Amino acid sequence: MLRVCLAILVTCLSLYAAPVKTMRLDYYHTGSASTEVFSLDQVVVEPLPWPGNPDRPIDGTNFGKYRFQVLDKETGKAVFSRGFCSIYGEWELTEEASKAYRTFSESLRFPCPNAPVTVVLEKRGDSNEFAEAWRLEIDPKDMFVQTAAPPVPEKVFALQNSGDPSHKVDLLILGDGYTAKEKGKFEKDAKKMMEALFAQEPYKSRRRDFNVWGICPAAGETGVNRPSTNRHRRSPFGCSYDTFGSERYVLTLENKAMRDIACFAPYDCVQILVNDRTYGGGGIFGLYGTVSVDNEFAPYIFVHEFGHHFAGLADEYYTSDVAYQSPSDRPEPWEPNATANPQQPKWGALLTPNVPLPTPWKKAEFEAASTAYQAKRGEIRKKNLPESEMEALFREHSQNETQLLGKDKYSASVGAFEGANYEATGYYRPQADCIMFSRNPVPFCAVCRQAIQTMIDCHTAN
Repeated sequence: MLRVCLAILVTCLSLYAAPVKTMRLDYYHTGSASTEVFSLDQVVVEPLPWPGNPDRPIDGTNFGKYRFQVLDKETGKAVFSRGFCSIYGEWELTEEASKAYRTFSESLRFPCPNAPVTVVLEKRGDSNEFAEAWRLEIDPKDMFVQTAAPPVPEKVFALQNSGDPSHKVDLLILGDGYTAKEKGKFEKDAKKMMEALFAQEPYKSRRRDFNVWGICPAAGETGVNRPSTNRHRRSPFGCSYDTFGSERYVLTLENKAMRDIACFAPYDCVQILVNDRTYGGGGIFGLYGTVSVDNEFAPYIFVHEFGHHFAGLADEYYTSDVAYQSPSDRPEPWEPNATANPQQPKWGALLTPNVPLPTPWKKAEFEAASTAYQAKRGEIRKKNLPESEMEALFREHSQNETQLLGKDKYSASVGAFEGANYEATGYYRPQADCIMFSRNPVPFCAVCRQAIQTMIDCHTAN
């Protein structure tokens, strides 16, 4: 084992020399529910050094629907790897994907090698094993590698500078839909969201392990795209409500626009603040998270979506409408906080002693109340009522749910509670309530906290 580790270390040292630049592979991800094709767009050398942890080049978390490995071309040994998810990986589960083809722009970032490498992109199957989907050879000395920097955006400012990016989690907060006159508002919004994140454990205890940066290019007008209300905007990052037909799901499909601005700050993760009032957001593991910053529940959304993006946490709720097709079976999720095996959940080491598996909870009562609430929510959106109406409904619902979920026999226990991953049956979550389950004023469950700690360690530990 020692010889293998030394061989990998020697290979890494031969491919990388300090300071290491950042290489970005932009590619197109095309297909449908049954066909998947990858094609090269461009290879870019970004203007800043690689911000990642040099002591952790290989991803040991086993998180993500996809994974890529950078292989030394001569030896075939992996010198870098990362798990990730993608917009395509979500879209292929929608009804549209069963009828049509689409193309999405995606990127892989890694330390720039000194010698030719092979990038292998893999996809996880139902058995949770990765299989090769695409490979590409890259020569860093190829004349077509783009080394010119894109136009410099608005200045990068530090919200929190805790030290060398190579051993910190570098969080980049971007602003979309802010006009030039609203730059001060963006800085206040970014600080507010940052403080909301660090008010929650384990981020609170690990705050000094984070750097937080901000960039906010000027938009021509306030707000972002919201097609369902016939409001169209061309904002710097292209964020839009109504992704996949879900009125609250906010994403951008303009990957290269985001990358060309983000590359002027060191970043491991990205959160986009959408200068809008309507409730919405989104988060994809290893890509970015979004939040509509003027909503009353924006602090919660920011923390929840960052959980998806940073730690690969699954949604634990299951009564809200989503665009994805329900699977015919229940394969074991890769996410750390959901399981299809309640008798032997993956968080076995954290189980409360003598807790029943599956764990009883007031499921029927919860579902009845949630059905009524979802009907009211739909009516508010159908009638396009003021956002204050929706916020009032959320407050009322949260109060009722907190009473229901917080006073059950196993409310404080770690067990296996049925209902998770958008499904009422067949999937289980670790605790009755959690930030990944509801908007209630509760912390992350023990399993989510452990996953977040793991990811922070990946960026900071030697």
